[in-house]
Amino acid sequence: MSVFDDLVGQDAVTDQLRAAAHGAADLLAGGDGGAMTHAWLFTGPPGSGRAEAARAFAAALECHDGGCGHCDSCHQVFAGTHADVFYVRPSGLSFGVEKTRELVLQAASRPTGGRFRVVLFEDADRATEAASNALLKAVEEPSSRTVWLLCTPTAEDLLVTIRSRCRVVNLRMPSPEAVTELLVSRDGVDPTVAAEAARAAAGHVERARELVRDPAARERREQVLAIPGMLEGMGACVSAAAQLHELAEAEAKAKTSELDEREKSDLKAAYGEGATGKGVAKAVRGAAGALKSLEEEQKRRATRIKRDTYDLALLDLVAFYRDVLAKQVGAQVELSTASHDSQLRRIAERSTPEATLRRIDAIMACRRRIAANVHPQIALEAMTAALYMG
Repeated sequence: MSVFDDLVGQDAVTDQLRAAAHGAADLLAGGDGGAMTHAWLFTGPPGSGRAEAARAFAAALECHDGGCGHCDSCHQVFAGTHADVFYVRPSGLSFGVEKTRELVLQAASRPTGGRFRVVLFEDADRATEAASNALLKAVEEPSSRTVWLLCTPTAEDLLVTIRSRCRVVNLRMPSPEAVTELLVSRDGVDPTVAAEAARAAAGHVERARELVRDPAARERREQVLAIPGMLEGMGACVSAAAQLHELAEAEAKAKTSELDEREKSDLKAAYGEGATGKGVAKAVRGAAGALKSLEEEQKRRATRIKRDTYDLALLDLVAFYRDVLAKQVGAQVELSTASHDSQLRRIAERSTPEATLRRIDAIMACRRRIAANVHPQIALEAMTAALYMG
């Protein structure tokens, strides 16, 4: 067993990280460190497992056996409770300079366990310009036992001065076959169900797991994939856009509401809600300020989750039209929306490859508009109209 076992279809990455973990052990023993360095940049498209690879590497650095996967240290890293591993995942759309400076200070202290201080920064591309400059200084002049693990979709998402000081780890999307094998062997999923989920998720492991486990997620995907067949007029385009908007809003609310209430309840309990006696009034005032800050953070997180939810739905539409294009040009490739074969054929026969490419461009333009803060429903209406007109 190893912490790298779940990195599906990433053999080259696994070899690279194992070599670095051995180099880290050599460094601690007084050697030159070999393949180890203080800053790493994990890149790859959503679903490729870049954060999972970074977490496995963090475990390997803290483990005395290079990532055995069963010791207390490995378990603590994966549980998020290891004292020397800091996990950063921006809850909002950006990560500010003040939080970055606090992080740099924390990372600079000596490791409590005697090995490394590891900072695992997911979505490092969300750092603001000022935050990126603060991060650059830390990466340029690291403490001797501090290791930075940055995760972004592409290397170009970071300042060139930061990425030039990092060793890049490029991950690729695993094949549906590799994801199917993982679902069957690790999660005990029926092979037929696993294969269908892996195709639908286009290699995205967590998305495949969600489709297997959550009937609501499967239903939402089916509703999204039904959109192209609804576009029979401009009125239908507006209705389709409204349906997409409602689906995304409902899913985002479902993901945030329970978490929001639990966080508020925990915060109130921490400030002694319901208690009596000396100091209660002061605690209540403190709770009010902390609750306001928490609500603001929750709003930022909700905005991010909504954006991610829209993006997932739009990528499902891209997959559909990609399959339409494959049928139009006779490409012998596996179709991620093969269960909608009749609709794929109908749309493929009624249009041209050029029109399909324009439709894919329209979906990608919608993604960019939503990311640029255009109201989602307006962006979706413009997209569905373009899909109808071809």
